[in-house]
Amino acid sequence: MSHPHPELGPPPKLPEGGLRVTPLGGLGEIGRNMTVFEYGGRLLIVDCGVLFPEEEQPGIDLILPDFSSIRDRLDDIDGIVLTHGHEDHIGGVPYLLREKPDIPLIGSKLTLALIEAKLQEHRIRPYTLEVAEGDRERLGPFDCEFIAVNHSIPDALAVAIRTPAGMAVHTGDFKMDQLPLDRRLTDLPTFAKLGEEGIDLLLVDSTNAEVPGFVPPERDISNVLRQVFAGAQKRIIVASFASHVHRIQQILDAAHEYGRRVAFVGRSMVRNMGIARDLGYLRIPAGLVVDVKTLDDLPDDEVVLVCTGSQGEPMAALSRMANRDHQIRIVQGDTVILASSLIPGNENAVYRVINGLTRWGANVVHKGNAKVHVSGHASAGELLYFYNICKPRNLMPVHGEWRHLRANAELGALTGVPKNHIVIAEDGVVVDLVNGSAKIVGKVQAGYVYVDGLSVGDVTETSLKDRRILGDEGIISVFVVVDSTTGKVVSGPQIQARGSGIEDAAFSAVVPKIEEVIAKSASDGVVEPHQLQQLVRRTMGKWVSDTYRRRPMILPVVVEV
Repeated sequence: MSHPHPELGPPPKLPEGGLRVTPLGGLGEIGRNMTVFEYGGRLLIVDCGVLFPEEEQPGIDLILPDFSSIRDRLDDIDGIVLTHGHEDHIGGVPYLLREKPDIPLIGSKLTLALIEAKLQEHRIRPYTLEVAEGDRERLGPFDCEFIAVNHSIPDALAVAIRTPAGMAVHTGDFKMDQLPLDRRLTDLPTFAKLGEEGIDLLLVDSTNAEVPGFVPPERDISNVLRQVFAGAQKRIIVASFASHVHRIQQILDAAHEYGRRVAFVGRSMVRNMGIARDLGYLRIPAGLVVDVKTLDDLPDDEVVLVCTGSQGEPMAALSRMANRDHQIRIVQGDTVILASSLIPGNENAVYRVINGLTRWGANVVHKGNAKVHVSGHASAGELLYFYNICKPRNLMPVHGEWRHLRANAELGALTGVPKNHIVIAEDGVVVDLVNGSAKIVGKVQAGYVYVDGLSVGDVTETSLKDRRILGDEGIISVFVVVDSTTGKVVSGPQIQARGSGIEDAAFSAVVPKIEEVIAKSASDGVVEPHQLQQLVRRTMGKWVSDTYRRRPMILPVVVEV
């Protein structure tokens, strides 16, 4: 197995007749999925998603793939193939289309409907090409065949990309549910045919590669939901991904069976379920769904609320209910169902929400105490089965953290893929398929690009470090006025602290030290404001560290008069 190395330099020119694969997101992380394929000077992109921030990224809304390696080649892009409609696969599309709005988007009916609704908010009208399983489209030099795969959203597709260099198959996210709610199976016969034809490079979803066995079927959830509905005495509040149409269908079916009305809460939930209903993916009996404003007129035991926030997102409806910051107030006896799995990294936020809801008297049903969710990603048993069908010549695990990628690689090796034909890469690592062999050849820039409000890419790691310091240690500002000629203190130092935990009166002990260091610098002829600011920062920082063992941000301001 080949592994990336920190010392990798820029990749060489792609050999004639070779296929280059560059993941710009989704390797080493769950989210931000984006892979660039290059052949003959042309580019094809598969997915363009976002990653959601963690606690150590305060103030950040979204994290995008880094487009810098393709920014001067936007005219070379023949299309963006979208495997399915989840945010970690389509959320970055508006930001790429801002740079070139006419890049074609290729995807299934539901996937395109979801991205078109998102692009409408960005005032972008995309050029789209709708495809379905079994379709085959030529995009520049890339001959793309689309294959049905089963996932936790309808209409998911894998894509086989044929070029003169060989065939690459990207699974997108998939599993092999044998009893899917929509009866749309992962198309194993087509994958078997592709295997017989010869898959030169297989890029495979790794998310559940560490989980043994097979993922239980989605329909197992229905009986559990019925039991929860049967035992609920008051309102039922269900938190789910706004794109999990199958799970919402199960909720609607249970609500209909137990004589409850359903209201969708949250902009993305209302929008996505409206799209799914209009396209026929969601079957809603007449009169079942009502406006949230009418719920006050219904008894509590006839109400179901479906909202976002299953991952503990601070601004989502469920988190705000837990914090008593929402129009819907949790009361004793309410039942809350978290109908989703935990995305790695979100555990603390989710448990904080569960504790908040429980505090107000809710009965919280989640994956830890009831079977209210099954994963949308293939487990180890399914992956082994899949490899034996596809028989890839080269394997590249994608979509997962390092432990998932490594586990997936080991599964491939068990089924007979030679270890020297298994590539474990990471974001930015360039893989070339030449003469039937896939090898790491270099690395391009693929760092995090932060979205903060309307700002894209302006927030740097340094900015985030400052935010973390402010959040952890607070800030101390020191304002001093000095004589521009003599350098002596005319006014101040005035010291203010926010969030440092130090009382204002305590700063009287450091004022003489600051005056002393400024006076000494004046006698040495150092009167330039910037240099004086550095002296003040060091003096204040040392005093705080020695006295309190703290490291707040020090903001010195020296003004000359």
